[in-house]
Amino acid sequence: MELAQVRLLVTDFAACYRFYADVLGLKPQSGATNGPYEKFSPAAGAAGIALQDRATMARVLGELGDPATGHRSLVVLRVDDLDTYCARIVSRGATLLHGPSAMTERMRVAHLKDPEGNLVELQEWLLLRC
Repeated sequence: MELAQVRLLVTDFAACYRFYADVLGLKPQSGATNGPYEKFSPAAGAAGIALQDRATMARVLGELGDPATGHRSLVVLRVDDLDTYCARIVSRGATLLHGPSAMTERMRVAHLKDPEGNLVELQEWLLLRC
């Protein structure tokens, strides 16, 4: 078994597409800016983040037609230089909720939300610097 992707169900597909592609700098697979599906890949690693139009999935699973409430996901991305990456994404329109700051002696983090309110945690692993 292999993890292929984490898929986020979204209502404003175009806004989320722009966030993951233009703000976070992930590579879109096909360029489907208006959906109903797109997978994004980081520069390294095999797994990706995908967006799925919530209304499309509601046609398959009716319970998804109800509005999403609360925090039901946390996307975690590892970056090599948290300060530089945060400065870059803020210049592209991201708003940091927290950080960059130390979470533990081995990791620094920053948090933000995508246009749908999904939490994104950016991690810098300090042990990898040695």
